[in-house]
Formats: sequence, C-alpha cells, structure tokens
Amino acid sequence: MPAAGPSRLRHLRTALARELGKFGVIGAVAFVVDVGLFNLLRAGTAGVGGWLDDKPLTAKVLSMGTATAVAWAGNRWWTFRAHQRTDRRRLVPELVLFFAMNGVALLIALVCLGVSHYVLDLRSALADNVAANVVGVGLGTVFRFYAYRTWVFRRSRQRPAAAGRPAVPVVAVATGAAVPRAEPVEG
Repeated sequence: MPAAGPSRLRHLRTALARELGKFGVIGAVAFVVDVGLFNLLRAGTAGVGGWLDDKPLTAKVLSMGTATAVAWAGNRWWTFRAHQRTDRRRLVPELVLFFAMNGVALLIALVCLGVSHYVLDLRSALADNVAANVVGVGLGTVFRFYAYRTWVFRRSRQRPAAAGRPAVPVVAVATGAAVPRAEPVEG
C-alpha cells in the first residue's frame, strides 16, 4: 500500500470503488432473488394465487432470508475476500453476524412495508413492492454496506512491522499473547 499523500488516497478510493461495485453486483443478484420470491409467494404464477397472498410480511421474511444466504456467499467469497481471515473458526460467528445485520435491514424493509400496507392502507401489489423493495431495500442497502465493512468482513488489524520483523496482530499486542518470531529476511 502506498505510504502517504495523494497516491494513498487514490489507492483507497479505487479499492473502495471496487468493493462498492462488487457489492452492487451481489446486491443486484440478491435483489432479484428477494423480489422474485416475494412476488411468487404473494401473487403466484400462471393464474394460481400465491401461498402467502394475504401475508405480505411473512412473504418478505422468507424472500429476504433466501436472498441473505445468496448475498452472504457472494460477499464473503468475492466482494470482501481480501478481508477474510484464514481462521475457519471465524466462519460461524461471521455468518451469525451477517444474518444479524440483515435482520436489522429486514426490520427496515418490514417497517416500510408495514406502514404502507397497514397504516396508509396502500394494499396493491405495486404499493407493497415500492414500500418493501424500493424504499425498504434501498435504506437497508446503505445500512448493510456500512455494517459489512465495519463489523462483519472487517480486516484484521495489525501493528505495523518494524524493519526486518513481521507485523504482529493487534490482539497479540493488547493481550501480551506469545507470537512466534520469524527470522529477519536478509535482502
């Protein structure tokens, strides 16, 4: 990574733009899964009514849960793969945190849908889609990108390496944990 100044800022801006682009692609795929399943559950197909045509909130929970699983896989192994840690024991807590953050985003979409459907009495399929899938998902997406970068797929923090020594994880420094020493590289 560049040391300082304009080139470091350019590098950070480029890296963030690349992450945002990948996040957008994964989000678009998850959005298609979410909206498609939501409408399938609400309206059905080929003249057959949906299983949950009178339960829009339940349909939204199921569609978003499915889309969340798709998004986790895409974001973990593509968007934020540079943030991954090699410790496989971190996988389950990461998945739990990912679903928790999506639970918050789901609540945002459900509040938008609930207010539109039950408070404002806008009960058409179009109104439900605008409330849940435009307003709710839009607000939830902003929250998710911040939450994923900040809490779910955060990079491991390391103390900068001294000349000839490897970097030491901050946790090891803070706790006084023993860290194996590597031989300095001659060069």
